[in-house]
Amino acid sequence: QVQLVESGGGLVQAGGSLRLSCAASGRTSSNLSMGWFRQAPGTERELVAAISWGSGNTAYADSVKGRFTISRDNAKNTGYLQMNSLKPEDTAVYYCAATWRAGVFRRQANYDYWGQGTQVTVSS
Repeated sequence: QVQLVESGGGLVQAGGSLRLSCAASGRTSSNLSMGWFRQAPGTERELVAAISWGSGNTAYADSVKGRFTISRDNAKNTGYLQMNSLKPEDTAVYYCAATWRAGVFRRQANYDYWGQGTQVTVSS
């Protein structure tokens, strides 16, 4: 089993930045592909970004390309989501997810482990 704990959320003004962290514990290794999803009230959970453990390949939602960067520190078993130029429409609960499969996965069903979520609120 793998446990994921997100941190780094909060309230920020439009144009500001936040860095979310996702710490993995339990049965961990560097072989975890990770993804960040978000869910705003009244909407479905959507992919924000994903990274493969093997190749390091990444994928992003069109709405965040050029503003957000996903990365990971294998030595620390931690994934990150750097969010710059934040907009009010980025307001949501952000979840990290992980899987032992190698690849960049856009679908929630491909992930085996989920964190509890962290709130990001961007004021205008």
